Parts: sequence; C-alpha cells; structure tokens
Amino acid sequence: MHYYLIAPAKIIKADAYTFTYHSHQSLAIGAIVVVSAGKQSLVGIVVDETTKPEFATKEITTVLDLPPLPRPLLQTSQWMSNYYITHLALVLQTILPSGLTKKRRALISSNSGAARNRTHFLLNKDQLAAVDTLSNTKSGTAILHGVTGSGKTAVYIEYAKKLIAAGKSVIVIVPEIALTTQLIAEFQQSFPGLITTHSQQTEAQRHHAWLQALNANQPNIAIGPRSALFMPFRNIGAIIIDEAHEPALKQDQTPRYSALRTAAILAKYHRAIVIQGSATPLVSEYYLATKTNRPIINLPARANPNIIAPSINVVDMTSKIAFLHHRFLSDLLLRTVSQNLENNKQTLIYHNRRGTASTTLCQNCGWSALCPRCFTPLTLHADKHALICHICGRHEHVPTTCPDCGSTDIIHKGIGTKLIENELSKLFPQATIARFDGDITNKNRLNQRYQELYDGRIDIIIGTQVVAKGLDLPHLAAVGIIQADAGLALPDFTTRERTFQLLAQVIGRVGRNDQPTSVVVQTYQPQNPTIVQGIRQDYANFYANELAERRRSGFPPFVYLLKLTCIYKTEATAIRNSQKFAAQLRSEYPDITIFGPTPAFYERVRDTYRWQIVVKSTNRTKLLAIASQLPRTHWQYDIDPANLL
Repeated sequence: MHYYLIAPAKIIKADAYTFTYHSHQSLAIGAIVVVSAGKQSLVGIVVDETTKPEFATKEITTVLDLPPLPRPLLQTSQWMSNYYITHLALVLQTILPSGLTKKRRALISSNSGAARNRTHFLLNKDQLAAVDTLSNTKSGTAILHGVTGSGKTAVYIEYAKKLIAAGKSVIVIVPEIALTTQLIAEFQQSFPGLITTHSQQTEAQRHHAWLQALNANQPNIAIGPRSALFMPFRNIGAIIIDEAHEPALKQDQTPRYSALRTAAILAKYHRAIVIQGSATPLVSEYYLATKTNRPIINLPARANPNIIAPSINVVDMTSKIAFLHHRFLSDLLLRTVSQNLENNKQTLIYHNRRGTASTTLCQNCGWSALCPRCFTPLTLHADKHALICHICGRHEHVPTTCPDCGSTDIIHKGIGTKLIENELSKLFPQATIARFDGDITNKNRLNQRYQELYDGRIDIIIGTQVVAKGLDLPHLAAVGIIQADAGLALPDFTTRERTFQLLAQVIGRVGRNDQPTSVVVQTYQPQNPTIVQGIRQDYANFYANELAERRRSGFPPFVYLLKLTCIYKTEATAIRNSQKFAAQLRSEYPDITIFGPTPAFYERVRDTYRWQIVVKSTNRTKLLAIASQLPRTHWQYDIDPANLL
C-alpha cells in the first residue's frame, strides 16, 4: 500500500492544503488523480509520498491517464501559494485547465496566425549581439530593451531556433490576446506546429492545447497571454515576455500573481532564462536589473536601416486657433487623415477613454448622472442610447429632462472612442473605420480583424491602449493622439510611468519603414516633462527622473507595498472596521509605514463601500504577516500591487 499527500484543486479546509490518501499502485509526484472529499469528487495532484498515518485513509478514486505534471511547474505552484499567501487549491485552479475529467473528441489543430507578406532581413549587428548574449546567459532574467521597431521579435525567433535545436521548449507571453495573432504570424514562419492558448478559445480548445504540451515528445513553442506561462512543457529553455511593461501581466484576481516574478521562478526550476522585452521597461525591473547585474541588452536603432523617422507635431489644446473646424479634432489632425485617405494610407487615432461622453449633467442645476450602485459618473454610449457604469455594468436610460429640476438643458461632456468614431464617420463618410476597445463584440476584436488591418483594408483605426502596443502595420502612415495628458491626473505612483509608456508606444507604431509618416499629439500640457519625454521616446531621462521621484516619495522599487481593502454594505461599518485594523497594525508594527484608512479610488462598487489601507515596508515578510492577519471575510489584500487605484 502506498500513501500520498494529495492537493485537491478545490478548497476543502481553509487551513489545509494537502490530504493523505492511499493507492495500491505506485504513483509519480505530479500525477493527476481524482479523490473523494465528502460527497464531492475532486481533481487533485500528488505532491509527495508519505508514511501510513494513524487515522484511516480513503483510496484514490482514479488515476487519470495523463503524464504527471512536470516537477518545475509543481514547485512553482507551491512557491506561488507561499509567496502570495494564497491557498494552494486556488493556484492549482489557475495552472490546470477546466474539465480535466471530461471525455473529449479529438480536435483538429488550427492556429489563428495571419498571413504576412514580409521579407525577413538578415539580423543586424545589434540583433546578432543580442542573440549571442542570450545564448551565453545560462539562467536568470535578461531585459531586452529595444526601441520600437528595433526587431525584438526577430531576436526572439532566432534565439528560439537555437533552443529548439538544443531540445528545449519556449513559452512566449503577450499581455493582450489581441497581440497573439500578429506574434503567431511571425513565429509560424519558423515554427509551423506551435501551440496557442488564450481565453477566447473554447474550454475544449484550451484543454487540447494543454494536452499537446503535456504529451509533447519534441520541443515546441507555446504562445499566449499570462496563463500560457503554465503550459506543462518538460524542458523549458526560455520564457519570453513581450511588452513586459504591461499591467495586464499582473493578475487582478486571486491568486494575484505577477507573471514577471512567477516566470523567474519557473525558469529557475527549469534552469532556463526569462527575457523581458520592451521599448519602455518597468522602472522597478530596470532598477533591479542594474542592482543585481542582470543582463540589459540594448537594441538602440530601428531594424530597418532605410526607415524615415516620423515627423512629430504637438498641438496645444488650449489654443482655439488650432481647432477651427472641430472642437477636439485639430485642423492639423483632420488634414492628416484627409491626406492619408487620398493616398490610400491608414491613420491610427488613440484615446484611452471608451464610450461617447464621460459626464452627463444638467446645465440648469448641476445635477450629474451617477451610478446608484457605485456613485461614479455614468458614461454615455450613444450607439446603445444608454448610460453605462464602467464598474458594475449597470444600464440607465438617457434622460431627456433633469430628474431634480425638470430642465431639458441636459448636456453630455467628455471624449470617448465611440464619440471619435461617430465624428470621423460624419467627416469622412467614404472611409472604412474600425474601433477597438472594451465595448466591441468578440468577432470585431483586434485579433479577429488583424488581417484586415495588416492588408490596409481599414482606413482609420480608433482605439484605447490595445492599439498602442506591438502593432506593426505596413500601411499605417499617421498616428493621432487625442489627449496625451489624459491619464496624468490619476492619483497613483505609476501615473507618470503609464503615460510615458503609452505615449512612447503609440508613437512607435509609425516610422517603421522607408515611407514618410507623421504623428499629431494633442495635449493641454505640452511642456510637461513626462509628455515631452514620451514624445521623444526618451527612456533614459524619464527613467532617471522617475527613479529619483520614487526614491523621494518611498515607492517601489525602494519599498514593498501591500494594499488592504475593507468591503462592507454600509459606509460606517467599512470605516469603523478599517480604522480598527489600521490602529491594530500601528500598534503591532511601529516600524513600518501605514497610510489610511482612506476611501478607495472606487469607493463604492456594486452596492458595497470600500476603504483602503496601504502599507509600505522594506521587509516583504512583514507584509505577508500582516496579510495573514486579515479577517477572512470583508477584506481583500494585494501584495506587490501594480497600482493603488
């Protein structure tokens, strides 16, 4: 008789992660089994062998006919549980596909790569040097810091070829599903049998992709967003994280893990390396790399030596003379769009606000349309003729009269992507326009329409941050930024960094070939250092200034952060309990910095009030101890939060 510690993929007890079961057959560590717990049948993982206990044990119900999970993946899941103080069952739910015990029909493999009529140039000296440096890096994390258009993808592919030839698999992580299509198209030219996985696939498709990796006898490539990190390859040579600066690489639901940090641990157990590729690396990651002597590989020039740098024009939005023909589309931007349409070229319009108008109010008495559940302004969506809360999704009718004073003087203020689309449709009725934001249907998402974009069949592209990163479109001749400083007013320590990243990234969508291109940047703050540095794509000066500000104000990378959120149905209860816990923390931990409690940025969400405590410390262990003390109900915590909003 054999006895094993089994970790079920569902919480049975809050304070117990593993349970002892017996089996008549010998099982490998990592074997996937089915066990009974009360009246439930649960999938579980064999995490260790143990001796016969003093109490009676149940027999393992079924051993699934699957290879065991690779030991490095199992070790990583246990690390995640400890590092993010998350129940192991919740981690296993993250790394295992849904429906493991279902019987499925065989699927015909199909990849969603687009066709790219692209000539591959020989790697330049900077790219070749980057591949050599990566080849000589045996483990750890390397930052591939390449300006937009410097050919980071070509470096990934060339290095992946070497690893595949050496019998090692590669995982490629992208921050957005929208970017998978383009990257797959690039990689498929060299790796036609690669595996793709993402949340828009069906459960069966994702299960099939996972099984491909688990059963693979030959090295392969897997491409997908954050969850692709857990593809169960047995021998990983590298984990490539493209656009490694993106906030989407931090999961915002339990377990709230960072893909950057978790990839480093998985790579350590595989004796592999992590490549963080970005034109605008995270300030914290860049600083840590310099302090720990990690490789920082620079690609300082565009890959194509014949490129023509874009002409960049800044429009001061306080100047009325610049907006004679439209209230928020400058004359220069309208001329640029018109010229591109005449020349059969594309224009990309970027604005990081969706909807039609962000504020609906009465000019007579000042009444404003707020969500009754979240107390935040309702956003007008003119195409649906509805006011929608972007937090809870509540829909309200658009008022024709003020509910307070009865006046019909209702106005809608603010700029959103739907309004931009509507206005450009009126101004350029002959143009083919496509909008990409969080409101579009699945069939109209960027990854579904990428081929149309690449082929130039869409004249005007409008979008939020999804269009700002990674896109390489040969017919794109101009970028228009509606309000470059729109995000600078947010009360968060990452605001300047995020504004710089998005500005530098979206400008980098042009100036990638030997055709003349242009950029029109509209802003109310043309002299703001972040705006100036973003327009110039001046990472060095931005990094120096931002690091100095972080050091002065005490934010990462100089401290660790813990965000605690108290959630109750009534405001008084949320305030009382958060104040009580903050007082307890100040008494028990006099040597750490505690801010709050204060209302969270979104104080009211879905009929609940949220108050927030922020804890700073140079000792992360203390923050873990604090999170462990939290009451099990009415509280949430986020260790190493990507932001404090």
